Amino acid sequence: MSANYKTPGVYRREIFLQPEAPFQTGVPAFVGFADSVSAADARLPVKLFRKEEFAAKFKTLADGYLAEAVKGFFSNGGTSCYVAAADASALDREAALKASIETLSTVGDFDLLAVPDAMMLSPRTKQTPSGIEAVIRVQQHALAHCAEHNDRLAVLDALAERTTTTVLEQREALTQGQSEPFNAALYYPWIQVFDPATEGLRDVPPCGHVAGVYARTDASVGVFKAPANEEVLGAINLEMNVDNQKQDELNPQGVNCLRAFAGRGIRVWGARTLSRDPVWRYVNVRRQFLTVNRWVALNTTWAAFEPNAARLWVRISRELTAYLETLWREGALKGDTRDEAFYVKCDEETNPTESRDAGEVITEVGLALVAPAEFVVVRIFHRAGTTIVS
Repeated sequence: MSANYKTPGVYRREIFLQPEAPFQTGVPAFVGFADSVSAADARLPVKLFRKEEFAAKFKTLADGYLAEAVKGFFSNGGTSCYVAAADASALDREAALKASIETLSTVGDFDLLAVPDAMMLSPRTKQTPSGIEAVIRVQQHALAHCAEHNDRLAVLDALAERTTTTVLEQREALTQGQSEPFNAALYYPWIQVFDPATEGLRDVPPCGHVAGVYARTDASVGVFKAPANEEVLGAINLEMNVDNQKQDELNPQGVNCLRAFAGRGIRVWGARTLSRDPVWRYVNVRRQFLTVNRWVALNTTWAAFEPNAARLWVRISRELTAYLETLWREGALKGDTRDEAFYVKCDEETNPTESRDAGEVITEVGLALVAPAEFVVVRIFHRAGTTIVS
């Protein structure tokens, strides 16, 4: 803007640059039974930034788990989340939960999905085969939703009061008739939290607290850090204890355990997806891939309708290279050099004449993602007069 200067000379003007909005991860959408206080929010996903907002915007069922999931998320370091409320008075509660999951199809700025109130379809005090089947169907719907959109990961709860055998039965039931569940992680067992209403302990599904651990890990290190070996804040006890013998059965099948350690509290002690594909075995590896996908989708929309020629290819390559180099320097990609960590190819070879005639611009990206150190092996050699640890 031009000021009304009258005397020739040099004039100083202060300009305050607005910081670029950060690319958020660790943002869950919670689906559960609730009635919106505001008619404008009815049946629409609502974004929350503080746990106190939940009580101001929603009325929940006394025996539901949605409120505790949101509270557990913020207590563990979460900064924002969505709530997709399902009709608490619906005759078909299973259908109501599925419908609320679908309301999230048009929401693009979250990357975790949890359905704590799926457990209300099979109350822990009176579980029935039909109720358990209804829970499985809702969780399968969440899996299908995440697979379809391929930019979010489902944080699933084991059913209440499961043994190693029955939780593995749930794991197998979840994947029946489904495509390979790359975008899902299952957590066991339930946790116990303090209930102000009864001034006692209450058993709740862990998804809300675990989602908070995801958000806390993302903020402190990055998506490439496995959300494991982290304390579950607000959890006083576990519904049942898991020892090494039980986890030996569960971990290879992709069931992530919560465990209590003396002097270290209750911790997430697993970071596996439900996929049997070794490439996508770990939660952080899959989430890093999904995060790159989300970033590319968000930051390359400018390329639509641009002239599909060398200038466009160079600009796409330059912007993707700058982003991936940042990830590499932060430790998200392995390799001593940039060329070992990733590559970006957008040129005449990836965009032949037939692709350009079809209106397509194709970019090939290769990533060397970092897997977690799940097993730390210490070798101890005993020799005469000394002990060597390596």
